Amino acid sequence: MGKRFLLFILTNILVMTTIVIAWSLITRYTGISGSFQTGGPGLGIDYISLMVFSLLVGFAGSFISLGMSRWIAKKMMKVKVLDPNAQLLGHERVVVEKVHRLSRAAGLVHMPEVGIYQSAEVNAFATGPSKKRSLVAVSSGLLNVMDDDAIEGVIAHEVAHVANGDMVTMTLLQGVVNTFVVFFSRIAAIIVSRFVRSEMQMIVQFAAVIIFQILFSILGSIVVSAYSRHREYHADRGGADLAGRDKMAHALRSLKSHVDRAKVNDRTDDSAIQTMKINGKGGMMNLFSTHPDLNERIARLEKR
Repeated sequence: MGKRFLLFILTNILVMTTIVIAWSLITRYTGISGSFQTGGPGLGIDYISLMVFSLLVGFAGSFISLGMSRWIAKKMMKVKVLDPNAQLLGHERVVVEKVHRLSRAAGLVHMPEVGIYQSAEVNAFATGPSKKRSLVAVSSGLLNVMDDDAIEGVIAHEVAHVANGDMVTMTLLQGVVNTFVVFFSRIAAIIVSRFVRSEMQMIVQFAAVIIFQILFSILGSIVVSAYSRHREYHADRGGADLAGRDKMAHALRSLKSHVDRAKVNDRTDDSAIQTMKINGKGGMMNLFSTHPDLNERIARLEKR
């Protein structure tokens, strides 16, 4: 699921930044007032207009990212979508059967698209703008190193994300975060522009808006990451309900075993571990981790 959040957040930042740049260019060359400054006392900001603008841009960025999420995941991960009506063999048949069986058990009316992407990393993810248009994809590395029960546990976890509607709820949260990012980045840019000559203020404000928006977006991702970690526990419980607690716990232990082996193998490219996002980092980096520590996930699951 880490890949899903990473792609969503990056797309969201790019879309939102593009909207702001386009708006700045439109206001500059059409004469439309887009500075939200009234020239009144204090900072002279029209806070109501700025908040309305921030809401529109913030939620537009998150919902556009949501709409593009499945398409972007397929393109970036080079996912091979499997046709359930075709003659599938081996891992392809197993993955499709498991996804469809677990999806029916989760009460999904529309079966998710199922895909496999070629990668040595042990990973899987689910994405899509709605339960009707979702995608569950697993890596070839996961299929090659995990046994049947562990694969079922991982797939059950991803199907639980789809059934829980996690992408939609994350989109709403991201929209709120975006709103504050746009709002405060504009205010900060206006303050910074006051420290330069009047003829440079427009250029400085334009550049400062982009810089502050990216910085505040990174800080905002701490909130989104915290939500992601919470939803991982919830998806673990959902996966346990679908596949059985033993299979879900076995899947987590298998992931932990693979990560532990990868960490002690000097020949292993550490980037392969980082992209899995299945095990939280320690220290300050844990704030940006989309997944909790695997030991904690296993312990919580066993305490149910």
